[in-house]
Amino acid sequence: MPKHVLVLDLVCLTLDHLKDRAATPNLNALADQGYAIPLRPPFPAVTCTAHATLTTGTTPREHGVVCNGMFERDRFAIRFWDQPTSMVKQPKLWETLRERDPSATSALLFFQNTMFATADVVVTPAPIHLDEGLVPWCYSKPVGFYEQLAEQHGGFQLPWYWGPLAGSKSSEWIAKAALDTLEEHCPTLTFAYLPHLDYNTQRFGAGSDQFKADLATMDRIIGEIVAGVDRLGLGDDTAIVVLSEYAMTDVSRPVLLNRELRKAGLLAVREIGGREYLDAELSLAFAMVDHQMAHIFVNGSEPDEITRVRNVLRAIDGVEKVLDRSEQAAYEIDHPSSGDLVAIAESDAWFAYYWWLDDALAPPYAHEIDIHRKPAYDPVELFFDPATKSIPLRPELVRGSHGRPPDLDPRRPALIVAQPGAARPAADELDMREVPGIILELLGHG
Repeated sequence: MPKHVLVLDLVCLTLDHLKDRAATPNLNALADQGYAIPLRPPFPAVTCTAHATLTTGTTPREHGVVCNGMFERDRFAIRFWDQPTSMVKQPKLWETLRERDPSATSALLFFQNTMFATADVVVTPAPIHLDEGLVPWCYSKPVGFYEQLAEQHGGFQLPWYWGPLAGSKSSEWIAKAALDTLEEHCPTLTFAYLPHLDYNTQRFGAGSDQFKADLATMDRIIGEIVAGVDRLGLGDDTAIVVLSEYAMTDVSRPVLLNRELRKAGLLAVREIGGREYLDAELSLAFAMVDHQMAHIFVNGSEPDEITRVRNVLRAIDGVEKVLDRSEQAAYEIDHPSSGDLVAIAESDAWFAYYWWLDDALAPPYAHEIDIHRKPAYDPVELFFDPATKSIPLRPELVRGSHGRPPDLDPRRPALIVAQPGAARPAADELDMREVPGIILELLGHG
């Protein structure tokens, strides 16, 4: 039985990517040591929601992370990519492990909603925003551990992690940090998020040559991690679990829900400094969009108001489903943080957040990489317009997205358990909620 489990999150990985063994020899070698099986993700199949499910074994109905953002109704404020662990309202896997084995330790590298977590080691981006620019920094426990990693490998650069320059350097740095963590702290359980497969799938599509090159790079990184674990003398005592949060699908058309709600007289804006900003207070309805799903908040709880908004949404080309509160229960997303309605895009569509009718009136942050001020997820931040030296307002550039529920999207993320003797489950696929139990079983605490 292994004494350690190393969990590697390879965003977008599916079992189809293992079919060409020559292209992914290291990933296939791990699968050959144990088993590989598809995972059924939660809805929405997006990063923060999936990470909360992976680390708690619960659904959005229970853990409350209903997408990558949150609308605070009492403040009329939309927040995306907040990091505090308190946003996940259920006990975490490392806490359960410590209850069963008080000597167990844990490490979390770049997982979402892990700032201030009770784990022994944490490293997560936490740039300090100044009036002009920012200080690229990572929060870490123990205090100073990030600075130690930065001295060894150079500081972690946010442009590697998100934006037009995002790519494999992010995964390479985190992989090195994971090995340093194993060497110095030797945690019982380690989670590491390796993100770079996500970028070119959104830029160019899931079957693009750019993605294939990224997959080869990721396979190399996995090989280096395995070699590093062996070099540290931990190979015989460590089970490696490779998983993914979601599978990416090709898209060809952005759907601008907020523009349509505005045209229907439901969404209000305020003009400030010659630019238009969303007025969440006075809008009868607005959409907080996130990839292929959106939470729609209706200012008014009367059934006829919600029916009016629902009818508008249903008539929008590219919208496949609109869920009311009772229908959200079937998808286990009926949490107080969810919208009064939830919209799901058709398979080849995704939701862009724009509400302005004239690009000249777009708020300044629309042209910037600004993941916290934007009231939505904006994959157009992966592109750059050299003419304006800014982010273009061209949502049609995006070629990959995700987030639809598993009953509408047959694609599945992968789970690989690299542990000799580990028996493949009899089911055709596993629910992502089962992953924490599998990890506890590997450590003898199932």
